[in-house]
Amino acid sequence: MSTSQQPDPKDRPARLTVGVVGAGRVGPALAASLQLAGHRPVAVSGVSDTSRRRAERMLPDVPLVPPAEVLARAELVLLTVPDDALPGLVEGLAETGAVRPGQLLVHTSGRYGAKVLDPALRAGALPLALHPAMTFTGTPVDVQRLAGCSFGVTAPEELRLAAEALVIEMGGEPEWIAEEMRPLYHAALALGANHLVTLVAQSMELLREAGVAAPDRMLGPLLGAALDNALRSGDAALTGPVARGDAGTVAAHVTELRRHAPQTVAGYLAMARATADRALAHGLLKPELAEDLLGVLANGTNGTNGAEGDAR
Repeated sequence: MSTSQQPDPKDRPARLTVGVVGAGRVGPALAASLQLAGHRPVAVSGVSDTSRRRAERMLPDVPLVPPAEVLARAELVLLTVPDDALPGLVEGLAETGAVRPGQLLVHTSGRYGAKVLDPALRAGALPLALHPAMTFTGTPVDVQRLAGCSFGVTAPEELRLAAEALVIEMGGEPEWIAEEMRPLYHAALALGANHLVTLVAQSMELLREAGVAAPDRMLGPLLGAALDNALRSGDAALTGPVARGDAGTVAAHVTELRRHAPQTVAGYLAMARATADRALAHGLLKPELAEDLLGVLANGTNGTNGAEGDAR
């Protein structure tokens, strides 16, 4: 479903009062986005001083109250707590009678589908799983980033249209994810986004060690082009010494990493092996060059260095 044509106001769902349980980086941004669509945030809960300050900044004049009070005031409740805390929170709210029949209960966990809300469903709530595939900063810029952001949507079939409508109202693109596929879906996003941050941070540290004054400026164009190529062409975009089979260059990398940043060696070797496997499978890495390369990677795993050679 595309966001290029927004629903006519008369076709939108009725305006709802919105509550947020868990004022982390995600909840206030989603509530602020729903407010722009005409819904009305009425309550938010937060535990830490940081989360409470964030709620006050993102949702000014919205009262901070305990979770049960959030549910008492809101028709649509966003449960934006860490994944591991979600099942216990849902069970607790249902057991204490905080959940009301007909109440829309939305969680934003990537890991879970709608079934984690079953205790609330039995209490009469309407369960929706809406996970924004976006990284959040906890600042107003997050609301802007939701425009065109994909959401992993899981809900009972009879609530599918309602779930997709809410996503579209936030400026997002709904993508249906089957209940049993949620963990795989979330793993894919973590692999691509969370690990990317680690790789980029390590790369910048190494460039500083090598004497580069502005590693962010050096990496920006390179990483932007690499990401664009990967999204357009997949494995065909692979370049560099591993894809070429430059075993000597890879050995030199391992030697220097052991000398200057030994904590990065295991990650480098793991990614190099994965890259070599993909390059071989797609015919980019010649089999006759792969043997030496894989030998270097095996030696690197064992803590020894392969023969160094000139970069190609």
